[in-house]
Parts: sequence; C-alpha cells; structure tokens
Amino acid sequence: MARIVLAGYLVRNPLGGYAWQAAHYLLGLRALGHDVWFYEDTGHYAPAYNPRTNEFGEVYAYGIAATADFLGRLGFGERWVFVDTVHGEEHGPGAGRAAGLVREADLLINLAGVNRIPPERRAGRPAVYVDVDPAFTQIKVAEGDALLRAILDEHTRLFTTGENIGTDRSPVPTGGYTWHPTRQPVALAQWADAGPLGAAYTTVGKWDARGRDLVFRGETFAWRKRTEWMRCLDLPARTGVAFEVAMDVGSVPGDAELLRAHGWRVVDPLAISADPWRYRDYIRGSRGEFTVAKDLNIRLRSGWFSDRAACYLAAGRPVVEQDTGFGDVLPLGPGLHAFRTVEEAAAAVRAIEADYARASAHAAEVARECFSAERVLGALLTTAGL
Repeated sequence: MARIVLAGYLVRNPLGGYAWQAAHYLLGLRALGHDVWFYEDTGHYAPAYNPRTNEFGEVYAYGIAATADFLGRLGFGERWVFVDTVHGEEHGPGAGRAAGLVREADLLINLAGVNRIPPERRAGRPAVYVDVDPAFTQIKVAEGDALLRAILDEHTRLFTTGENIGTDRSPVPTGGYTWHPTRQPVALAQWADAGPLGAAYTTVGKWDARGRDLVFRGETFAWRKRTEWMRCLDLPARTGVAFEVAMDVGSVPGDAELLRAHGWRVVDPLAISADPWRYRDYIRGSRGEFTVAKDLNIRLRSGWFSDRAACYLAAGRPVVEQDTGFGDVLPLGPGLHAFRTVEEAAAAVRAIEADYARASAHAAEVARECFSAERVLGALLTTAGL
C-alpha cells in the first residue's frame, strides 16, 4: 500500500463536475488498496467560487463546508486538508499536517495543475501532472509560456487527457515533453442503478467561455463552445427528441430565447451543479448526453473526451459528442457516437432511439472497459513507476 496525495480543485470550486472529477481519483485509488489523501492550497491560485452568491473571492468558508460534507459522504471525511495561504490557516482533519503529508507521500498526483507543489516541498518525491486542457496546455508550452514550463518541470511524469497528442493522429505540439495518455477515471458504482429513464438528452457546463483563444501555425483556435452549439440549433426539429442544456445561456443576450425557439429546453446550471449529488442525479436521470467540444480539440484532433460524458456512459446513458478524434482510442458504437455535422448528430440520435436498450448496454460496456477507475488509475500508477 502506498501513500498517495491527490492535489485537486474542490474547496475553491465546489461544483458537481469538479467534485466528481476529484472523487473518482480518490475512490479509484482507494479501491486499488492505497492510502489516499485529498490536498488543496491557495498558493498558486487563490480565488474561490461560491455558487450560492455566484461570486469569486478569497473567502473559503462555503467551499470548506461543502468539501467536508462531500468527502465525508464518500468515506474520506478524515482524509483531506485545505491550506489557506492567504490567511495562514489550515482546515480539515489534516490541519497542521499538510507539509508532512506532501513530504512523506509516495506519489503526488497534481490534477489539472491548480496547485503548485515544487520538489523541495515534496522532499524530492515523485509527482505526476494530469493535464485536463489538452491542446491548450501543449500549445502554450510550445509558444514559450515560461511559468507553465516551470510548473511542468516540477513533475516526474506528465499525463494528458488528449490521448492523440504525441502521435501522428494529431498535430498538437508536445513542447519537447513526453505526454502519457490517460483518461478520466470513473467509480462505476456511483453511477449504477440510475433509476427511471429521463425524456431529454442533456448536458451541463459553460455556454460561452471567452478569453483563451490561441493562434497556432497562423490559425486562430477558439476556446468558446457557443459557435459549435449554434451549428446544432435545429437538432430537435431534425429528430423529434427532447434536448436540454443546463448552461448559463443567458450570459449572451438573446441566446436563451433563440434556443427555446428552436425547441431546446434551457435550465439554470447552478440549480444542477451547485450540489454534487444533484449533479449526479441529473446525469443519471437523463436519456443521454448530447454535447459539443472546443474548436481547438475538434480541428487539432487531440482525442479529448469529456469527463462528464464518461459519467453518462457509466449510468448507461448513450453519448453523442462532437468529434475530437476520441474514436481513435474509444470504441464507437450504439451507445457512443462522434459527430462532425448536425446531420451526423441527428443520425446518431435516431440510431440510439431505434434500439435504445442496445445503445444503453453499449454505453455501460464502454464505461466498464475504458473508464473503470481501477483500470485507468492502475495504468497511470504503473507508468508513474509506483
């Protein structure tokens, strides 16, 4: 048994997607027999999001309480620590032990790079970096982002959820680093027994995130997804099926009205994602997921696949996701479809509806074979040398 510390992003952003992203690592590593702790600090990035007030700031009380409740219900109530470097405080059952936990860990897993724990704080012990923004991360490094390069250099292994990166299937540069492929682990038992089937294909997320567009080889690659959604406006009319987005569509004036006029349901994302358990219930209570991807992952074929989509699959809910090249590494079929055009998306939905039971069974099979936390994390630990 090894002592593993997962450095994640939960107190500072206690939304459902982030919570389950970390939880799957914790649950999977524990299932493999390891002693696992959750660690988070504010040294690299201090702002915290409070979904109740919809504000960012250096106030952590809400996130601390939400983390204590969530991890406690998963059996990690005595296995976490939050270091508030802004106010010089430690919180959680590991308070006063944070430095020792990091220094004595057999392995540190830095999930998403939202914490910075350099080698001197780890007594030189190994650490791995898990990149969850594939293509963006690698292009920034290749362009000479000195801070990001310094952070990557503090790790002994680098992993990316862009499984085509570093292969001839994608032109994304490696920046001179070796990127090992990985994917989002899923603790399958958390999504089983999904209950009654919902009527709508759904998704949860940001509608129009801006400010992170990239120029690569003379081309501009957009970070925002709104443009991709607009290509799919008439999907409800093409299929006769219900579609619902739990997204902040109202952030762009007129967009919510436009979607509703085309037959889409639009619901408040915070009503879904502010509570991790409500977020899970929403996914399990859906008919499937329909979602788009970021332009840079589409055109550069990074192989990225949504960690949220993996949860839909684990619940036996079919997924129709915009093609990023993930079909190169995942088994497309009745319950998992990659689309490039709205016509292909409509055809995928019609195929699912023609034999939903078969599609649902295939979705669950893909989750078992490809996203099981024990399989994914067992492979990661082997590559990390543990």
